[in-house]
Amino acid sequence: MTLYLLDVAGVLVSPDHYIDGRRVASEQCFELRSPIDQCVMGHISEGSAADVEAAIVSAQRAFPAWARLSAAQRKPYLDRFAQEIGKRAEAFCVVESNDAGVLLSRMRHGVVPRAMQNIAWFAEHALGLQERDIDTEQARHMVRHDPAGVVAVITPWNAPLMLATWKVGPALAAGNTVIVKPPEWAPLTSSLLADAAEAAGLPPGVFNIVQGSGANTGAKLVSDPRLARISFTGSVPTARRIAQAAGANLVPCSLELGGKSAFIVLADADLDNAAATAALMYRNAGQVCLAGTRLLVQREVANEFVERLRGHVGKLRVGDPREEATEVGPIIHPRQVERIKGYVERAVAAGAELQWGGRPHPAGAQYYEPTLLTNVHQDSEIVQNEVFGPVLTLQTFDSDDEAIALANGTDYGLGGVCYGETAHAIAIAQAVRTGFIWVNSFGIRDLSAPFGGIKRSGIGREGGDWSFEFFCDVKDVVVPKKPFRASFSHR
Repeated sequence: MTLYLLDVAGVLVSPDHYIDGRRVASEQCFELRSPIDQCVMGHISEGSAADVEAAIVSAQRAFPAWARLSAAQRKPYLDRFAQEIGKRAEAFCVVESNDAGVLLSRMRHGVVPRAMQNIAWFAEHALGLQERDIDTEQARHMVRHDPAGVVAVITPWNAPLMLATWKVGPALAAGNTVIVKPPEWAPLTSSLLADAAEAAGLPPGVFNIVQGSGANTGAKLVSDPRLARISFTGSVPTARRIAQAAGANLVPCSLELGGKSAFIVLADADLDNAAATAALMYRNAGQVCLAGTRLLVQREVANEFVERLRGHVGKLRVGDPREEATEVGPIIHPRQVERIKGYVERAVAAGAELQWGGRPHPAGAQYYEPTLLTNVHQDSEIVQNEVFGPVLTLQTFDSDDEAIALANGTDYGLGGVCYGETAHAIAIAQAVRTGFIWVNSFGIRDLSAPFGGIKRSGIGREGGDWSFEFFCDVKDVVVPKKPFRASFSHR
């Protein structure tokens, strides 16, 4: 039973795990503070070895019955799940804004509708995963997508609701049972997801939540050999530890990791449109893995582009994410603020020039000014490493080949942006080594399209059929067309 409920701006949220259809409290707890004003929001149950064990046993027990259902039989459960999220839309908005510092307006108009879609769309898409026949001269191959088993879903703090549902939707639609380990710094909307799942009538054990730190709870979860899949979004160092633990048990992993994406501006681009889009890279206080944080601008238009960008950035309002006019909210945690400050200070000490920003914002201790650094070198720390804050760098180039070389010159390869005359921009985009790249646009997504990175930006793809290829065991049932007679003869 839940020992108590947190009151988050009038929304009651359980601080406890959700295992086997009920709330489970732990003896050990951790303190949760809001990034908005550092106030203590409450104390959250820290998952122990016993809690992880209970969640795995529960998910294992629920798996056979859930897996036996057809996609059509699972769909009503998932449709109700999406509807229950919709019924609690304002609660999700208020809680995630307070918990993770996400703009309340973005939650209302983007995140919560997308979370609902993540559940309902994959439930619908699963209907197409019927037996697929491959007809050959010798045999009929009946290709099946069978549920894999117990899935661990580990989500990051920058988009906890959206990314939880992005993984949970296809995992459940495929017939798996799920254990979510939410981010320690922003766990509360995952707790609300458990309420929605229960109200939707998901059988006990099909959907579970175990809270806690990655070093403690997460490590216990990903090292368990009973898992069938691990889906993780987060940092490269954490991914390495997960992959090492999973590798010992040969558990397949999907890893969506960091980015250091190029934002290329060609001389033939619509410069004001490009600059307006570049200003969007500061949204969510720059805590977006797919943001184009490396501005690569053709030298002949660089000065004009910077001035146009300055004008757009100067209009950005930094402050309380719960206010409608705010466009840049807080940094998630004091440790992240110190990380951002360290990167900027070291870059300036190494010779980078501050065009604007470069210091904490008067709005509060966890707010940082949108920042642009120029005169940075390709091999510098600020260019090569993901800062994950409202910090952009700008480099210039003279030729297409130089732009492509700069864009490809990091160990990351998640996203990208290229602005220019359409055919020209497409040619550049096709040469950039990355998981996806937007031409004269940014942020256009569709659930049917693949999402993921290359190099240090990840392993695997999510979205559409790619999600089901990961969350399913693909099996070929082979039926011969002629009577088969076993023989050792090779004649």
